Amino acid sequence: MPTPTDTITRMAGTITTTPMAENLDALRLMAWLSPGYPVGAYAYSHGLEWAAETGDVRDEASLAAWLADVCAHGALRNDLILAAQAHRAASSRGAETIIAINDLALALAPSRELHLETSQQGRSFLDATLCAWPCEALTGLAEKLPGAVAYPVAVGAAAGAHGMALPPLLAAYGLAFVQNLVSAALRAAPVGQAAGTRVIAALTPRIVRLAEAALDADLDSIGSATFRLDLGSFRHETQYSRIFRS
Repeated sequence: MPTPTDTITRMAGTITTTPMAENLDALRLMAWLSPGYPVGAYAYSHGLEWAAETGDVRDEASLAAWLADVCAHGALRNDLILAAQAHRAASSRGAETIIAINDLALALAPSRELHLETSQQGRSFLDATLCAWPCEALTGLAEKLPGAVAYPVAVGAAAGAHGMALPPLLAAYGLAFVQNLVSAALRAAPVGQAAGTRVIAALTPRIVRLAEAALDADLDSIGSATFRLDLGSFRHETQYSRIFRS
């Protein structure tokens, strides 16, 4: 029999959680967004490898500036809005809405490599989560998404189906996004670990602001302006020497 600290109570469309449930959700988020979760995030640089090859990213300052633009004007801002919308659709069992959000998310990818980056990770995330953290609501949503799934849609839908709070999900997603790209920068060699850690620390307040803004944003708010990154993702396909898939 569950104890009072094990329960999640849903009333009038709101979710109230006990300390035990909140801790479980926090640990679940840490697991889902950790480098060890089997989505293959380590294989993608989101155009960073090309940026390092051409000298756009060459040191701590240029990496911080490049990532700041990706966060505020590129994929991260869009991902947070998509994740928030998917979370709300999943919370209300809106399977048809999830399909429309996913179609939009996949269509936003400007190149073959960036489409692969989001769709492969999304599919892998959804399959792994269904296996390790199954629930009826997520199973029903997954049946509506048998093919390619955009990564932010998969994460948002899984969290919504499990009744997890939205604000910490968006903040954690944003931090994981930046951490993965800093890890790619370390392997591409323009910066070292100490510099990478400083970049993450410097971008954390920006991540918080973007996550807060995404709470009230709708799909009409989606848009990006990282044209050089988009072109770089095309050029990366024929880059002579590379270790990443994007």
